[in-house]
Amino acid sequence: MPAAIETARREAIAAYDLDSGPRMVDLDGLVQVAAALCGVSTAVVNIIDDRQQHQIAAVGFEPAVCSREDSMCAVTLDDPKLRVIHDARADARWADNPFVTGEIGNVRFYASSPLVTPEGVTIGTLCVFDEDVHDLTVEQRLALDTLADQVVDALELRRISRELQSSNEQLERFAAQVSHDLRNPLAAIVGFVELAADSPELADAPQAAAALGRAEAAAERMSALIGDLLSFAKLGGAQPRRQPVDLADLVEAVREDLQGEIAGTGTEITVHADIDLIGDPTLLRAMLQNLVGNAIKFTWADGRAPRIAVSAETMPGALRLTIDDNGPGVPVEQRERVFELMERGTTQEPTGLGIGLSTCRRIVDAHGGTIGIDEAPDGGARSWVVLPR
Repeated sequence: MPAAIETARREAIAAYDLDSGPRMVDLDGLVQVAAALCGVSTAVVNIIDDRQQHQIAAVGFEPAVCSREDSMCAVTLDDPKLRVIHDARADARWADNPFVTGEIGNVRFYASSPLVTPEGVTIGTLCVFDEDVHDLTVEQRLALDTLADQVVDALELRRISRELQSSNEQLERFAAQVSHDLRNPLAAIVGFVELAADSPELADAPQAAAALGRAEAAAERMSALIGDLLSFAKLGGAQPRRQPVDLADLVEAVREDLQGEIAGTGTEITVHADIDLIGDPTLLRAMLQNLVGNAIKFTWADGRAPRIAVSAETMPGALRLTIDDNGPGVPVEQRERVFELMERGTTQEPTGLGIGLSTCRRIVDAHGGTIGIDEAPDGGARSWVVLPR
């Protein structure tokens, strides 16, 4: 068999992590159903790598490991299809097999359906057999194929769950490191601002005092935001708080957070809604700040004075929030990819770490909503969020 196929099979099996973790009791239930539906005493889920056959679930006997050469199911790897053998002693492919001759077993009836991953890699079989000659009806054959698909579904669920756990662990470590790196200089900034604010010279400089007061408030908000987002990452997407959040107040808080970018670019932000969103105020502020900040950054980088419109409308059982800008927009083929962690669009020179939109999606997912990007009426980008009420 070509080495590339064997490599793909090894990688597919390894992705399911069958050698560690909890036993897959759902597979025990599937083999029991397979045996009962086919009217035989034994059924097994076989995973076959380049050397061995691993029986990872069985009914009618204790699962074990045998060499690939002794496996009755190894032929499926070259030709994946349903097989029904009335009497294995009369078939030249298995007449001398130790599972038939009595060396390992006394198999007479044998039937198997291949386990094929979504990528098209055959990794084993769902097999039923008996010591008496037997046959399967058309309905039983269809049922065996269906159960084999369900075995693969169970394996895929295990793989996805493992990958999500690993992703959450990586995100928690990343968030912890980022919060540590941000909090140290933030603490220094707060210290210097407080020192300057207490200076007697500011008594005659009310504008400077006001500016320092705003800087201190912004630093405190940033510290709270870092702490809340770190807690959110550690919870792995646990349920956020749910309370009414005034959209106008939310936009005003974002204005304060982005005051430097707004003043430096001449950005105009308008709000076209008098409505309450439902959700966690800190997380929604972080989400809106990311979306508005992106709109400012990419519009300004395109040589335009940013014009941003924030609006919201009610829908049946939901609220829809939109942020329109007059920038270059996002190409259709990039509108999904930019939400992935560490991904950035290619419309402009890349800036930042590419975590802003990924954070937005994580926040929206935690609220049970959806997020996406379309084209704005002025040809720029329209970021939209739908949140349940």
